[in-house]
Amino acid sequence: MKVCFVTFLTPARRRLALLALALGGFGIGCTEFVAMGLLPNLAADLLPALYSRSHEQGIAQAGTLITAYALGVVVGAPTIAAASARFPRKRLLLALLAAFTVATIASALLPTFELVAAARFVAGLPHGAYFGIASLVAAQIMGPGNRGKGVAFVLGGLTIANVIGVPSVTWLGQVAGWRWAYIAVAAIFALTFVAVAAFVPFQNGDAAATLRRELTAFRRPQVWLVITMAAIGFGGFFAVYSYIAPVVTHVAGIGVSFVPWALVVVGIGMTLGNALGGWMSDRNLKQTLYVGFAGFIVSLLGFALTASTVAGLLVFACLIGLTSSIIAPAVQTRLMDIAGDSQSIAAALNHSALNAGNALGAFLGGAAIAAGFGYLAPAWAGVGLAVLGILLAAVSFRMSRAPSSLR
Repeated sequence: MKVCFVTFLTPARRRLALLALALGGFGIGCTEFVAMGLLPNLAADLLPALYSRSHEQGIAQAGTLITAYALGVVVGAPTIAAASARFPRKRLLLALLAAFTVATIASALLPTFELVAAARFVAGLPHGAYFGIASLVAAQIMGPGNRGKGVAFVLGGLTIANVIGVPSVTWLGQVAGWRWAYIAVAAIFALTFVAVAAFVPFQNGDAAATLRRELTAFRRPQVWLVITMAAIGFGGFFAVYSYIAPVVTHVAGIGVSFVPWALVVVGIGMTLGNALGGWMSDRNLKQTLYVGFAGFIVSLLGFALTASTVAGLLVFACLIGLTSSIIAPAVQTRLMDIAGDSQSIAAALNHSALNAGNALGAFLGGAAIAAGFGYLAPAWAGVGLAVLGILLAAVSFRMSRAPSSLR
């Protein structure tokens, strides 16, 4: 049987391995978020009759492509992670990257809205399992006492995607057509496959893992509570981010060419927040969640009140990205702390939770827009969701002080 070679890596090989894992996060960030800047383009091409009757209705309907991807993550993350916990981790990562590549190409080539939605669902299936397994590999590469940093490094690829990848691919989609945007993302996944094959060391799966053992995580009330906290809390971010393009053009009154720059600003906030959240989580997990959620609520309020101005739009979009990303590494570390032996599924469940929030936020935001409340209505919905998130965090930590039979 092969053994894990992580402990024998040179410093240069460790950096290359971590960068390869983060490149996968970069590709996932692009495929997950690119639709948010191209909703008008997707609606005009795939739903021409509806879009010609009502731009708002067409954009809201196109938002279900975001929901379809998110639901794929929700379904795929726990099932793939639990069923594959025994598999060698590098081989599993390569299989997931191959699936990303094929499904993203299908998203670019299929002709109808319904088929593209199905392809987006399939593309979402490997998302959570990739991040979960990659986080476990990165944590082992980083060494003891640095789990938060390991998680943050892999998530850093996703946040950097929002600074460089998503705006660039959005621009490509605006200029050459949205289908070329997905072709570009598929190329990123193919490159990641090569990088992981070349630089990530072999690492055994958990030989003692079974599907039944991994699924015991769902018997823990704390796991359900933290998943719910993350899903509801992060719904506020996705409610705003899913519809940022029409906020730029219809609320702030700026041209469509400014949308990629707004995405850059959100991505800068996410990158800074992710790095800060990883550092803070290794020091005080509880405080990180409280500070992150409190700042997130203030940022959403500021966006709802000031996004009609360019300064308000940019400042609070950046702060929304920063504060929400402080929370993400803390949630994943919290899940790994409370899941016992079910580490593979715990590492993936964070992404099920975040994408349940993605589906919830995109749905509520689209419903509010379609009902005629305007393009800032999703931000107000986000405030309510974030408040519920911080309340659930308080309940979770209170439960941690209860007898173990009640946790």
